[in-house]
Amino acid sequence: MHTMNKEKWTEEISSKRGLFDLRFKELWKYRDLITTFVKRDIVSTYKQTVLGPFWFFISPFFTVIMFTFVFSTVAGIKTEGIPAPIFYLTGTTLWNYFQTCFITSSSTFLQNEGIFGKVYFPRLVSPISTVISNLIKLGIQLVVLIMLICYFVFFEQYELQFNYYILLFPILVILMAGIAMGVGILTSAVTSKYRDIQMFISFGIGLLMYATPVIYPISQVPEKFRIYLMLNPISPIIETFRYSIFGVGTFSWIFLAYSAVFMIVTLFVGIIVFNQVEKSFMDTI
Repeated sequence: MHTMNKEKWTEEISSKRGLFDLRFKELWKYRDLITTFVKRDIVSTYKQTVLGPFWFFISPFFTVIMFTFVFSTVAGIKTEGIPAPIFYLTGTTLWNYFQTCFITSSSTFLQNEGIFGKVYFPRLVSPISTVISNLIKLGIQLVVLIMLICYFVFFEQYELQFNYYILLFPILVILMAGIAMGVGILTSAVTSKYRDIQMFISFGIGLLMYATPVIYPISQVPEKFRIYLMLNPISPIIETFRYSIFGVGTFSWIFLAYSAVFMIVTLFVGIIVFNQVEKSFMDTI
């Protein structure tokens, strides 16, 4: 008599999932894959380049020089008594982290359609890995910022006004990463079906920078418009970072809490939409 051995499956993959079936436990099971993707992102960024990781140092220096010449020297925008180079670098350091995380997250489906169509793993692994790998770039730019601050302190006799709000820095980075990833995966879910939206992303992110106090302090904005500027959830984060280092600028627990709530809501909604789209995105890409 022929006996059929009943196969036991360790996991069943199905497109039928509830709206709130987010499967966060899967992300922990695939933590080794996240680590692999992080290493891949770091290596591939400057592979076959002459200067390699030194671009992380060179890029912020050229950006600061350009901003100082255009906005401080030519346009005459005041920087609240803060030396222009370190004023601009404090803004661009966090802004560049947000921008890079957003752009990479917003192209998750389009950039990974090849691997997504061949093997199964939680698709959130990809945007999470890019957010983590970009922390390396953020860390290097922070080193550049510290070096520049030390120059002005020791050679230009500039007096820093550090305060205990500097302890909020890890929270500020988490808020930046959460907002970038939340908005990014929402955008990725939309662009998987409507690719022409991708063309507006670079243009839109450029405009958003000018609606964020990266190259100017809030104090230089007419008072009646400041409230609208602070409704940009990135603005309170950058202003808090500057305030924690220089002791000047705008700091508000209310607006910082607003940024935190915005991050939580956006990230939660983004994950839900992302998980719904990933079930059928191969049919639309």
